Amino acid sequence: MSNDQTMRGQAAANTPQWQKSDHQHYLHPFTDHRELGEKGTRIITRADGVYIWDSEGRKILDGMAGLWCVNLGYGRQELIDAATRQLQELPYYNSFFQCTHPPAVELAQLLGELSPEGFNHSFFTGSGSEANDTQVRLVRRYWDLAGQPSKMTIIARKNAYHGSTVAGASLGGMSAMHKQLVMPVPGIVHIEQPYHFDLGGGLSPAEFGVQQARLLEQKINELGAENVGAFIAEPVQGAGGVIIPPETYWPEIQRICRQYDVLLIADEVITGFGRLGQWFASTHYGIEPDLITFAKGVTSGYLPLGGTLVSGRVAELVIAEGGEFAHGFTYSGHPAACAVAVANIRILRDEGIIDRVREELAPYFSQQWASLASHPLVGEARSIGLVGAVEIVADKGTRERFHKDLGAGTVCRDACIENGLVMRAVGDTMIVSPPLVITHEQVDELVEKAWKALDATAAALGAAHA
Repeated sequence: MSNDQTMRGQAAANTPQWQKSDHQHYLHPFTDHRELGEKGTRIITRADGVYIWDSEGRKILDGMAGLWCVNLGYGRQELIDAATRQLQELPYYNSFFQCTHPPAVELAQLLGELSPEGFNHSFFTGSGSEANDTQVRLVRRYWDLAGQPSKMTIIARKNAYHGSTVAGASLGGMSAMHKQLVMPVPGIVHIEQPYHFDLGGGLSPAEFGVQQARLLEQKINELGAENVGAFIAEPVQGAGGVIIPPETYWPEIQRICRQYDVLLIADEVITGFGRLGQWFASTHYGIEPDLITFAKGVTSGYLPLGGTLVSGRVAELVIAEGGEFAHGFTYSGHPAACAVAVANIRILRDEGIIDRVREELAPYFSQQWASLASHPLVGEARSIGLVGAVEIVADKGTRERFHKDLGAGTVCRDACIENGLVMRAVGDTMIVSPPLVITHEQVDELVEKAWKALDATAAALGAAHA
């Protein structure tokens, strides 16, 4: 027996104890713990490239790049070495007390070079949630300094995800989170999302895009432009189900923000660092935000890091007139995380990975992913860059969904794992966001396994109907 086989056998033998200890001690994010305890946690033990392995030895294609973040794939030694070197030299120091350190300075400069024009300043956090908390603070501080303290309301979208902290969850438009939040941060309101599949009715995508964008204008007029400080949105809604706005949506949003002097915040936690074939999706859509939220792909998930890119308009006033900005975190600009981010960005740049996504991988992925639209269970298969979604429906003609008690998405998610694929369920929408280093052959594998999972889902739902 090989050493690898021995290790797999030992891991499998340890699985029940790991599951027991997990249930007894570890509270998971966004989890029904009673259900998880009955089912048993899946123990992930190792990873390489675009694959993960569980403790039972099952090899699984990670179609979600962890949680939208492992852009370079698993096992990049350069990132491991960057963390190791920094931990040996300066494992930690803070950015308070008028101090800094080389990795934070280098990363901030690098981000200024690759960000959209006009962005030369960064504020670092430990996550995208913290970064969106920071956006709230920056928006309200900016307008106070600008002599317009009434411009405090921030408009966001329904079904958007902007994090799980109190401010992040308040910005987000997910009703289940708001129900548990009980008292969201005041001064945050929501408008409807640009979800053509569910809300488009008989409108063309172009007509629908303009209509949904003008909901922002209606809300600004309802509240009074003198009371609205910012609009925040993901260029593509990720956790909401990969909602790709029509091409007419973002130009109209940009027009409205400029006309009413409302700051535009692009939440690029998911779309930043190559997901759409550009460093930032703002470039893809041709928009000019005032603030950009980032996290996830900045380190390919190897260490936690987030932040906000601050445009000259905001930064210059905050720096010149703001005095102390009374906001920050112990781990803002953590040296090891910044060192990994620098190494990660250099690989993305020097190996031409983002260019390859735009010019080669995304078109191929789009073509292959679109083939799922012919499956009897699929009402729509959509993609942009290296992110995609399929809508599970009971009737392709009417787009009628399965009864919610059948849990079609959950059935499909479990079928994906059985077929060696991670594909996430958002209700009855199945979504993927693979590592940017995926090959054509692995795209084929992903789509083939997704089709088999849909077959298994159709069989299971058919049996449930019988």
